[in-house]
Amino acid sequence: MNRLHPILFTLACLLALSPLTVHAETLTDQTIRSFISSLEALQGMEDEFEELTDDLSTEENAAEMPDLSRIFSSSVEKMKGHDMYDQLEEVVQQHGFSNAEQWGKAGDRIFHAWSALEMGKQSGEMNQEMAKAMEEIDNNPHMSEAQKQQMREMMGGAMSAYEQAANAPEADKRAVRPHMDALRAATGSDL
Repeated sequence: MNRLHPILFTLACLLALSPLTVHAETLTDQTIRSFISSLEALQGMEDEFEELTDDLSTEENAAEMPDLSRIFSSSVEKMKGHDMYDQLEEVVQQHGFSNAEQWGKAGDRIFHAWSALEMGKQSGEMNQEMAKAMEEIDNNPHMSEAQKQQMREMMGGAMSAYEQAANAPEADKRAVRPHMDALRAATGSDL
């Protein structure tokens, strides 16, 4: 089955929605390949991760928006203390990472660059859709001015998040671009 286990699949779908800090270390071709290979290895552990997914789901506050710029590294932090953490660490070390934290940081950068590349392809269409939605809000006779203002603020927040997600470092985007098909295959994503 070409699907990523539930935690990583969820993480991949969320994508990084805010810019990462400047990285001194170059994101290398080997790092990206190792990360993809580790995702593929983790697919085989999907059933074992189900219990952890349930545990983490009950621990998280559904109203809180996760820090999407650290989607992998924050998940690694949440896994500490769970039995699966050691298994994750073993898998990522087999794929050349020194520890789960290094793997998480690499994943954050890779998925941020990947999402920026994908969003770049769709930016014109997205801008048109957002403009149309704003126009529909402004012209809706069934909404009060306060409701319209609230919707405008929500749309503005969504546009800001979209723009931030598209703002990955150019060097990271160049490094990730040749691996986009492999990332899609490893995550079972239609991004």
